[in-house]
Amino acid sequence: MKIPIAAIRRLTLHDGPGTRTTVFVKGCPLHCHWCHNPECLSARPQLLFHDNLCVGCGKCAEACPEGCHKFSGGSGAEPTAVCHDIDRSRCRLCGKCVEACWRGALEICGRDYTPEALLPLLLRDAAFYESGGGVTVSGGEPLLYAEAVALLFSLLHERGIRTALDTCGEASWSAFEAVLPFTDLVLFDIKGMDPERHRENTGRDNRRIHDNLSRLGERGVPVEIRMPVVPGCNDGEEEFEAAARFLADIPSLTAVRLLPYRSLARSKYRAAGLADTMPDVPTPDAAFLETRAAILRRSLAVSVRFT
Repeated sequence: MKIPIAAIRRLTLHDGPGTRTTVFVKGCPLHCHWCHNPECLSARPQLLFHDNLCVGCGKCAEACPEGCHKFSGGSGAEPTAVCHDIDRSRCRLCGKCVEACWRGALEICGRDYTPEALLPLLLRDAAFYESGGGVTVSGGEPLLYAEAVALLFSLLHERGIRTALDTCGEASWSAFEAVLPFTDLVLFDIKGMDPERHRENTGRDNRRIHDNLSRLGERGVPVEIRMPVVPGCNDGEEEFEAAARFLADIPSLTAVRLLPYRSLARSKYRAAGLADTMPDVPTPDAAFLETRAAILRRSLAVSVRFT
């Protein structure tokens, strides 16, 4: 029983209440155009190449037994003139190029952990969790590994550590049922209300997502809603009016947070060798976000804020 982990971030402040450790799993059923963790889309390990750190020394090419790394132009003294191409189809993820790269421009993203192996890593910051914090499992989509996440959360509960599940909601209800007995808070993404537009933006419609959220409300599970606001994709008044009507029927709602779109993850797409699908649109400003927050506040009794 293992979970593929992309990263473990310590002392985070925006993934639930208090000071937390956030575990990012790999693998996601959605493919949002604006995804800011593209390295988490695939559940498989990946070679990441951070081109801003490469100086064209060629050590990786010397170390690679498959000949995946090719250089052309420039020199080590002129890194911006160097073209470093990687044939990812030949890469076996042996890690030899990573070991040879003294600049840290290469890394393998994705390592399988059992819940028992993860636990001591998460307990390192237990003293900070006394602020009301704890551990959040995010992604990707944690419910792809519901049984393992449930075991991890149960081990944390045994030690008095609070847990939060950060989910896109696109999962079977049985996956939720496995994790909920050991979950203190669900951070639930609402990426849009119109089913067809949701499909265009994420690859799937939102019917099961909304059904799962309604079930969480019926069960009385504390839920904080996260709503990415992406110009031209899901930021229309009608989307927020529909969201207000829907969320008003979720009795266990604790808060709503609007997440303004920022195109800061483009380097992540390059690093993973993926096509950049992020929309070429500006970040919504505070005045615009306030108009959308106001629509929600008219129907909801909980805090509606934006970052």
